[in-house]
Amino acid sequence: MKALVVDDSKSMRNIVKSAVSQMGLFDEIVEAENGKVALKKIEEEGPFSLVFLDWYMPEMEGYDCLVNIRKNPEWNETKVMMVTTENQQNNVIKAVMAGANEYLMKPFTPEMLEEKVRMVLDA
Repeated sequence: MKALVVDDSKSMRNIVKSAVSQMGLFDEIVEAENGKVALKKIEEEGPFSLVFLDWYMPEMEGYDCLVNIRKNPEWNETKVMMVTTENQQNNVIKAVMAGANEYLMKPFTPEMLEEKVRMVLDA
């Protein structure tokens, strides 16, 4: 399985990548700094089993990336988890309605992340 960590913060990508790699579920973990780069990586390096998406990023936000992922029937099997500081209830609902499989608020513990990942992947 492959995962894609999308966040404009390099340190946050490292935190997520480190926590996810310790789970031992993924053969490869790829990074992207915004939604635009993420879509390109999904197209060129996919398929990905799980995409971790921040909300607020330059060039293309996570929500817009999510919408684009869900528009492409080739990516129907890709699970998407929003990992973000965005906590307004209407935006959480908006993301879930757009096809997010799970939503995790920052800050989080590695245990919280692993619990959500295992729920999404039924692993």
